[in-house]
Formats: sequence, C-alpha cells, structure tokens
Amino acid sequence: MTVINSIADLREIAKRRVPKSIFEYLDHGSYDEHTLRANRSDLDAIKFRQRVLIDVARQQLTRPILGMPANMPLAIGPTGMCGFVHGDGEIHTARAARDFGIPFCLSTVSICSIEDVKQATNTPFWFQLYVMKDRGYTSALIDRAEAAGCPVLMMTVDIPVSGLRRRDAKNGLSVPPKLTLRNAIDIGTKPRWVWSVLRGKRRHFGNLADAVPDTAATSFAQWVASQFDASVTWKDLAKIRARWPGKLIVKGILDPQDAREAVALGADGIIVSNHGGRQLDGAVSTIRALPRVVDAVAGRCEVLFDGGVRSGQDILKAIALGANAALTGRAYLYGLGAMGEAGVALALQIIAREMQVTLALTGCNDVRDVDRSLLDDEAAV
Repeated sequence: MTVINSIADLREIAKRRVPKSIFEYLDHGSYDEHTLRANRSDLDAIKFRQRVLIDVARQQLTRPILGMPANMPLAIGPTGMCGFVHGDGEIHTARAARDFGIPFCLSTVSICSIEDVKQATNTPFWFQLYVMKDRGYTSALIDRAEAAGCPVLMMTVDIPVSGLRRRDAKNGLSVPPKLTLRNAIDIGTKPRWVWSVLRGKRRHFGNLADAVPDTAATSFAQWVASQFDASVTWKDLAKIRARWPGKLIVKGILDPQDAREAVALGADGIIVSNHGGRQLDGAVSTIRALPRVVDAVAGRCEVLFDGGVRSGQDILKAIALGANAALTGRAYLYGLGAMGEAGVALALQIIAREMQVTLALTGCNDVRDVDRSLLDDEAAV
C-alpha cells in the first residue's frame, strides 16, 4: 500500500488519474512559467531558525481569518473547473473544508453553481467574483452570493485579459471536455475520473448557465478571452464595495501602490497573488512581494497570501513575513484529483501536521505568535 504523507505524493496520484488536459490546466502556468517556478523557488530559499530546549508540548493552529474562526490560518482558494478535476469537485472540497474548520471560496467559473454548493453543504462559504463585460450578470452573481449567505466576496483583479497558457491551447482544453482522437486513449485509461464526472451535477460553468451559450465547440481559452473585461477600474471596485454588505477581499495585488488604493476604497482584506503564475509571466513571486504590501497596508486591513503554497511550512513562512493567513489552490486540487473528498481532507491533514512539527522545531507553540523571528535573518526575504 502506497504511503501518502506529502502534497507531492497526492500530485503524483492525481497526475495518473486525471486526464492530461485537465491536470496540466491546474498544474501549469502562463508563457514560459518563470513566475510559476519563482513562487516555489523563492519560498524554498527562506530558512527557519531552529530553536531547542523550549517547552513545545502543545501546538495551537487556530487563528481567525477576517474575524471568523479557522482551525488553521488557511483558506481554500477559488479555482476554475474544479468539477472537472473530480465530479462535483466544488461540493466535495467545500465539505472537506467545512469538516476541517477552514474557509472555502467558490470560483465564478466553477462547475457546480453557488446554489449547488449551498444546498449540498448548508455551510457559509466565500464567493470569488470576476467582473465580466455583462455588468448586469455580474450584479446578479453578487445578489446570488448574498442570497446564499456568503460572508465574503473576493474580487479578482489581475485578469483584465487572460494570460497566454500555452499548454491549454496545445491540449485542446474545452468545456465540457471533448473526446477526440488525440485524447481518447488518455481518457480511456482514466475510468475513475470518467465515472466521477459523469455522475456530477453539471458539465458546464454552473454559475454562468444563463449567460454562456453551449460551449461544447469552443475552447476554454477562447471562451475566457471573450468574457473578461479589460475596462475594469478602481471605480468598479468602489461600486462593488458600496453594494456588498459583507466582507470584501481584493485578490491579485503585488504592488504597494495598488494595496494602498484597495484599502482606501474599503477592502477588508487583500490577497498578495499573481494568479498562481498563470497571468503575467515575469512578475515578482508572491513571497517577495508580500513584505512590501504588508508595509504599505500598515495594519489597515488583513493581508492574505497565495502562490506556491504546498506545505504547512510555506504558510508559516508567509505568516512570519506579515500575512494573516494563506490560500491554497493546487495543493487541494491534487488531493481532489487523487482521492476526491477524502484526498482534500488528507491534503489539509498533511499541511496541518507540517505546521505543528515546524512550530515545535522552531520553539513556538502558537501560530498567533509567529513573526519574523521564526526565520533565519540571513536567509529571510
């Protein structure tokens, strides 16, 4: 029996069980993937300060996120097409996050809809918003999120146009996935995946069912390119802030000036993010951008972090550099692709255990006490 004790183990299983076009959609980035790699390499370069002979018998991982309780400082980030990694993937992930006691955020371009997830989980979840060309439909999405009791709206701002994701075009990624001569053998060797997707509620973008025509003959890249609105500005953020009654997070901030602008317009939180290396290739890694953004915000809102998070150690590094919490996308998707809901739960358990062990070996008991002193001064960003 295979021993699974890392996110890398789950990734290898998911790679075998998920069709190539779907796996490479979630696993890779834009252009030559320099930023995708930098997100990981810059995190790896940060070293911890080992401490000894300190009572570390009790590790505490709970830490609020945006004033809401969380059993560890991690949220499940929004990812498109989760329901094609595993049938009803958004529902399975939301349940795993609920059972673990951390937030789950549903993407605008999810396969299961807001209402699907609400009905299946009966637990409040966050909603991520793309501002589309059809502002009326964007407003309708906000209304649906409010009606579902979502306490947090996350506006993603780093995708006025879609980055060039070369693998998606080469793989012929489409919604729903099409059986072609090129991929027939690959899909035919993935019966577990086929069965899960066929049993799923939907095979189109559930939140956009009323707005998007039949996309069976349209590649995913083409569809995305036609929907995102390059004319979105800070004025749109101000309008959304004025109409949204709950917490508002702005996702996709790398620049201190942009961070200050988001705070000035009433953001309750910002997410230091480069879209997982899937947008501007050549952009700075998120862990390098994080300290500058934290300084610019100066405690006026919470700062969350994503980009390359694969372990509990990655989360602690981000918190040590000023983040309140982190988000993960690929790490949980590997678990979902490998083992469905149980795989997501296992991914969260692995991450939590890594945090506990690392806290102990750095002489710390409580994640709320983590600061830059946890890191080696010479190796810190």
